[in-house]
Amino acid sequence: MKRIQDVVISDKRVFCRVDFNVPLDEFRNIRDDSRIRAILPTLKYALDHKAKLVIASHLGRPRGRAVSEMSLSPVAKRLGRLLEKEVRMAGDCVGPDVKKLVSGMKPGDVVLLENLRFHPQEQKNEDEFAKELASICDVYINDAFAVSHRVNASVAAITKYAPLSAAGFLLQKELDYFKKAMAAPQRPLAAIIGGAKVSGKLEALENMLQHVDKLIIGGAMANTFLKSAGYAVGKSKVEDDLVEVAGTVVKKAAEKGIKFYLPVDVVVASRLDPNAEMKKVPVQEIPSEWMVADIGPATSLLYSEALYDAKTIVWNGPMGVFEMDAFSSGTIDMVRSVANSYALTIVGGGDTDVAIHKTGETDRITYISTGGGAFLALLEGKTLPGVAALNEADK
Repeated sequence: MKRIQDVVISDKRVFCRVDFNVPLDEFRNIRDDSRIRAILPTLKYALDHKAKLVIASHLGRPRGRAVSEMSLSPVAKRLGRLLEKEVRMAGDCVGPDVKKLVSGMKPGDVVLLENLRFHPQEQKNEDEFAKELASICDVYINDAFAVSHRVNASVAAITKYAPLSAAGFLLQKELDYFKKAMAAPQRPLAAIIGGAKVSGKLEALENMLQHVDKLIIGGAMANTFLKSAGYAVGKSKVEDDLVEVAGTVVKKAAEKGIKFYLPVDVVVASRLDPNAEMKKVPVQEIPSEWMVADIGPATSLLYSEALYDAKTIVWNGPMGVFEMDAFSSGTIDMVRSVANSYALTIVGGGDTDVAIHKTGETDRITYISTGGGAFLALLEGKTLPGVAALNEADK
């Protein structure tokens, strides 16, 4: 896989696929521009080397049609402020007007194409659409780690038609940190896996068993593991069809000598509502009509002690229904435990990054991944389609 620093981009049309899928408020103001800031090193490098910079992204889920509320125009304004340059907003991402706009660019100019997903061909990975995108570039740069697990035209097929393809700095950084954590980690390596469903994390869990020294489970998925261990979990969310599978995961962990941690106490509520009656109970005493909403304080302490000697920590997914303040303590405690550790800490996916920003501990985490699904795909041991396309293009 070529890197942006390996290729000549001076005076070239550089098509940079990024992830500017930022949250907007009701007035279409950007609520969090961290995804834009994360890509700035690549964009500034291209501009410093006198490239003609064409930037492409998606925003939201327009489902293949032009939706004005999902235009990238607010991003163009913010990007212009951050780059301290004019960013010209294209009316589309393909077509004669776009070609005309790009053909008139000078070195150091910046054009932001309109939302790629306004065209259904993008998510269908159609060759003709990819060919049209590639026709306005001399060099293609993938710096969109967060969508590199998707087989989209601007991520995969485009590399077949672009004269030269390479990885941007953000994509390189994501892959490098993940390699440090999983391929050659400082040990002990601890993985914290949370979230709602075992089914969504099963491949990741099975792959983790080949790498980790400690595995810590939280979130609603812990209920399925607790049930497999013989505990009654009341009205809690459980994947009954995976109870036996969860038991097998625990058994495999034991056979490999992996320390496997499940909650020892939980916060239960009569319903998942911030105003509902709630209490803390040992896992042996979950009321039959109540549901688990978070890990309890004893579990938080146990997990903190389990992480104490870890040299590498990988975390994906919250410990409870943390978006409700009443059930956020377990996740917040975990953020602090990870932040206070002396380990290399890598966090991503499952809204875990939101929890870290919420607690103000961002600067104390080694690396916060910009990708949710892409991060999970790496945890599952998969090669990302976007990365595979760059590797293939380099042959």
